[in-house]
Amino acid sequence: MILSPRTVKLTTRTGIDIHRTLPHRSIRTIGAWCFIDHFGPTVQDDAMSVAAHPHVGLQTVSWLFDGRVEHRDSLGSIQIIHPGELNLMTAGRGIAHSELSGTDTEIMHGVQLWTVLPDSVRNTIPTFDHYSDLPVIRQKEIEVRLFVGQYMGEESPARIFSELVGAEISLAAGSIHQLPLRADFEYGALLVAGDIVINKDEVPLTNLYYSAPGKTTLHVSTVTGATIVLLGGTPFLEEIVMWWNFIGRNHDEIVKMRADWNGESQVFPYFEDHIHGRIPAPDLPNIQLQPRGNIRPVIN
Repeated sequence: MILSPRTVKLTTRTGIDIHRTLPHRSIRTIGAWCFIDHFGPTVQDDAMSVAAHPHVGLQTVSWLFDGRVEHRDSLGSIQIIHPGELNLMTAGRGIAHSELSGTDTEIMHGVQLWTVLPDSVRNTIPTFDHYSDLPVIRQKEIEVRLFVGQYMGEESPARIFSELVGAEISLAAGSIHQLPLRADFEYGALLVAGDIVINKDEVPLTNLYYSAPGKTTLHVSTVTGATIVLLGGTPFLEEIVMWWNFIGRNHDEIVKMRADWNGESQVFPYFEDHIHGRIPAPDLPNIQLQPRGNIRPVIN
């Protein structure tokens, strides 16, 4: 199955187009991965300027291919992220942060990913971690930068709460590969640069190829060379309510999260940044938000 993205605006401040493939009407999660945004490459000035906003019940996974971004949060963290480095923010019971690209950044290109926290840990104390020394696997005509989980005999130091993998994989022009998979994992392969054919299916740029559990290899080939983001995990079976930047388990939890943020509760302490603003939570829909499990597509 190939999932096509929908285009959304990063913020009204910048107007940058984002390609969002997850959640998708055909499938909501891949393992615990619940959100996939691909942005850039763009040369727009002020490419990323996202004012303070909250998260609850999830982890944010920030990964760049080009550019640099300053992260600030309500824990007091201040961290510049560069390509090949990982910013991992565990929202737990509640955190707020902002993101601002550097004025000397000519090209911005990256992905913003979320994972849903299992019920047993979703109210944990919020934390922020930066990892600059991550495993890099180099073999003939392939390079793998592993940012989450285990892959090809290496393990990322990133602290996660589900069985997951996340990796940037670069393939040389004219190469053919059999990428190893875990049979108990489902996977998504997001094409962020170049061209690729996966299991005889040509995958368009910014699209996500979905592979159901049961497979042990992914057959990939490229003509001009390719960069993909491979995401996988054991299927996430809990029912969740995912609304705006919050993940809960029922409607009332989401109502409280929204009220805490818009009411400037101490759940989300104030912090200084260079953007000077807060993004208010939107109005709730006039319906009761219902918890939902993932859609499991039938794939021959």
